[in-house]
Amino acid sequence: MLVRIEGSRLPGRECGPEHRNVHVAVQRRDRPTELLGPHPGDAPSAEWELEVTATPVEGGWDLRGPCVQGRPGGRFLYLSWGTVDAHGTFAMFRRAKLLFDGIAPAILASAVEGGLLVGRLALTDPHGNPLCAAVRPPLIEWSTS
Repeated sequence: MLVRIEGSRLPGRECGPEHRNVHVAVQRRDRPTELLGPHPGDAPSAEWELEVTATPVEGGWDLRGPCVQGRPGGRFLYLSWGTVDAHGTFAMFRRAKLLFDGIAPAILASAVEGGLLVGRLALTDPHGNPLCAAVRPPLIEWSTS
């Protein structure tokens, strides 16, 4: 199954006085330095597509894949925010945890059947900073299209 994350309203390339050239990317499981699809913080939008495996479990589905974090029943994706230096080195300073436990069971079942799960979210918090911490609906909208 494909999981597509569609981010809008990025916060810009600066976060406070200490963070310049801000970027956001999906973090690979157990490898915080391996990042998928870094986007600059001032991009008009950001999108990532991830292959996951959906396994039936009692009462629903368990999603696993190279970028899926956490244990069964508590799976999620990390969007890592960091600065990129002149050498292209990414230094993380904040993460958003896109939790799968907020996906309505009917939407997840339909996504498994159709092969696509889409998560849409704004990437700027109410203070104008990069979105961080636990992200569940209504901060993210999960759908099948």
